[in-house]
Amino acid sequence: MTAGEVFRWAAAGACGIAVVGMGLVALWTVRGVLALVLVSLFVAVSLDPAVRWLVRHRVRRPYAVAAILAVVVGALAALVVGVGPALVSQAGNLVKDLPGYIAGLDERSPVFRELSTRYGLGDRLNELAASVPAWAATNLLSMFQTFLEGLATAVTVLVLSLYFLADMPRLRRRAQLVAPDRHRERVRRIVDTAVDKVGSYMIGNAVISLIAGVVAYLGLMILDVPFALPLALIVAITDLIPLVGATLGMAVCGAVAAMTSGLWPAAIGIVLWLLIYQQVENYWIVPLMMRRSLDMPSLAVLLAGLIGAALLGLIGALMAIPIAATIKAVIVELRTPLPPPGYAIDHPVDDPELSALAAEADPAVPAMRTAAD
Repeated sequence: MTAGEVFRWAAAGACGIAVVGMGLVALWTVRGVLALVLVSLFVAVSLDPAVRWLVRHRVRRPYAVAAILAVVVGALAALVVGVGPALVSQAGNLVKDLPGYIAGLDERSPVFRELSTRYGLGDRLNELAASVPAWAATNLLSMFQTFLEGLATAVTVLVLSLYFLADMPRLRRRAQLVAPDRHRERVRRIVDTAVDKVGSYMIGNAVISLIAGVVAYLGLMILDVPFALPLALIVAITDLIPLVGATLGMAVCGAVAAMTSGLWPAAIGIVLWLLIYQQVENYWIVPLMMRRSLDMPSLAVLLAGLIGAALLGLIGALMAIPIAATIKAVIVELRTPLPPPGYAIDHPVDDPELSALAAEADPAVPAMRTAAD
């Protein structure tokens, strides 16, 4: 090889490395936008099973998307109007009255009095509680700015999700057409598996979280624990976190109940109440609602949740579980042998939208057949 050829190969290699580097820098620069697109696509995939259910019942997709959007927005509006004022009032009272509750623990609890005398626990908790209102007042502007940024992000995700949801059949069809003819049926099954697992997991997880919040609220009301509404909301949010979320919510409720109403019956009672519910949730509700979406060992679920949380916080933890389950299903699908070359592959019979797109793209494609055919 001559010196000129060596130079040309070196220059080509350097240009290739430079292009790859610039591409990586560009991706890193727009990583925030890409994260929003990923979350929006995930939300659209989560809602797509509900839209497809309406489509199978002869509702056109634009109207189905509008109906699902109306249900989601209506539920959020009802939650804000019905629960918002009481939630804000109770949360404010919790921040304002917490120092007084902690100061009175010595009188209400001999156990806490002994711990406070031995380890100075009461002084430390008083300092921490007293610093909360001052911290909130100091960071009020930044908190309001964070709220506006979160609202803008939520609106952006909602708009992008609507676009993805409206065009979901074409996206699924294009993903199938990218593959060679022999692999298209496998790609279709992989895409269908991903959509079904993500959608069923997210819808099921939201319903389970709502049940957990209602159960916690009932227990707090029965035991006459103050601030029941914000504590129930905390339980509902933390219940979204796989494996450890329910325990975290239970610990928060137990701690607040102990400070405000004493160890017995309030704190111990709410901990036992939520502990019993966790067993019902783990061994009855979750298997009933998640049997189609999750077929993974607990360690894999925990690792996936931790990795997702490290990347995108709570949203990442929610996304990581169905994505991991989808990857497992894809690996199982890839182990299935491909059909021989030239083997005729039928178009999907269980999705009228995909079949209509296939017939639109190729008029020679026969009409969709039913399972009875």
